[in-house]
Amino acid sequence: MTEPWFDELTFGMLVGAIGGGVGGSLAGAWGGLVGMLAPKGKGRAWLIAIGWGFVGVGVVSLVFGLCALAAGQPYAIWYPSCLVGAILGGVVGGLMPVVYKRYAEAEARRLQAEEFRNQ
Repeated sequence: MTEPWFDELTFGMLVGAIGGGVGGSLAGAWGGLVGMLAPKGKGRAWLIAIGWGFVGVGVVSLVFGLCALAAGQPYAIWYPSCLVGAILGGVVGGLMPVVYKRYAEAEARRLQAEEFRNQ
């Protein structure tokens, strides 16, 4: 095993607190906003951008964790990064097609209502 890149205890706590606590809370708030606003067709641009931002952060965290694992870093260095990356990238990334579908459904309802009004 090589020399640890960071202090194991401090790094594990920081990644857990920031990635799990803050990142998880923000992703949960994002999901709540999507659930509330997407069926109404509101906030599409910024909610989709934030969602892809979460996916990007998750992928970067996962790649960092996998590189640390490949470099022989201790468990406390690679595991929290892989966990945060897999959850953030996987969960939010898995929800993005649903978000797009909800916005498409809202747009279809809007167009149908507009067509009905113009008759």
